[in-house]
Amino acid sequence: MTDPTGPEGPYRVVVTVGTDHHPFARLVGWIHAWATAHPDVPVLLQLGTTDPPPPVPSVRAVALLPHQELVAAMAEADVVVAQGGPGGIMDARSVGRQPVAVPRRGDLGEHVDDHQVRFTAWMAERGLVHLATDEATLLAELDAGLADPARLRIPPDGGGIDDTIAAFRGVVEPLLVARRRRR
Repeated sequence: MTDPTGPEGPYRVVVTVGTDHHPFARLVGWIHAWATAHPDVPVLLQLGTTDPPPPVPSVRAVALLPHQELVAAMAEADVVVAQGGPGGIMDARSVGRQPVAVPRRGDLGEHVDDHQVRFTAWMAERGLVHLATDEATLLAELDAGLADPARLRIPPDGGGIDDTIAAFRGVVEPLLVARRRRR
């Protein structure tokens, strides 16, 4: 549901927690605190199943957006923050934005395991995302991206999808094999 006090686009910051059924309150809380301290920056916050934070006038908080609307907002944004799954990362890169990736953690109940931690580390090692595993790093990435939006601009990456899927498979398949062995 849309926050009726939130702004309409364009948004300088677009945040997506993805569509997984696990809430991602840690990321939503970090963004809420940052947006409260930066009331002049319009933010689009796609919540998924995470409970909405208290309203902030500069934030439009929605449960889910149609895919094309979310990707269009990413294309206009200065900074895209995405949970550590390949879908949001690929969407941002496809419209020329190098996302700030925040991986969900299994030990915090944000996902079933830590495959996003491994996947985003792999992506960051190759310069494909800016990795933020803690609040201080995320806030620094937001501030740096707004101060210099060109730092997060890349050529639209329509051709990197196969490589991203292969990387994701390389992280997830060993986890599945290990899980099967434990059973």
